[in-house]
Amino acid sequence: MEQFEKLAPSEAYQHWIDGTAILVDVRDPQSFRAGHASGAYHLTNETLSTFLEQTDYEQTIMVMCYHGHSSQGAAQYLINIGFESVYSINGGFEAWLREYPQAVTAL
Repeated sequence: MEQFEKLAPSEAYQHWIDGTAILVDVRDPQSFRAGHASGAYHLTNETLSTFLEQTDYEQTIMVMCYHGHSSQGAAQYLINIGFESVYSINGGFEAWLREYPQAVTAL
């Protein structure tokens, strides 16, 4: 994969259920604390190096933001540094919350 691809929330949810992809959330800390997809890794500038050390570059990554726009830049960045399979979730957290409220956790 030379460029990230977009993923529908339903496809992302299926990967999440099956455990076949890592879900990362790139939103700000306050938004993440208020609610995020259960089990999502909060990927920030501060957590990036740990994520890179702990994650297999062959593992599928799904990137979530607010509405599906800023996740595209983050997804492309992950592709550019060597991850093989990266997706941006269309509609972001807002779509996830609307369609799968049972799969949301707040801190």
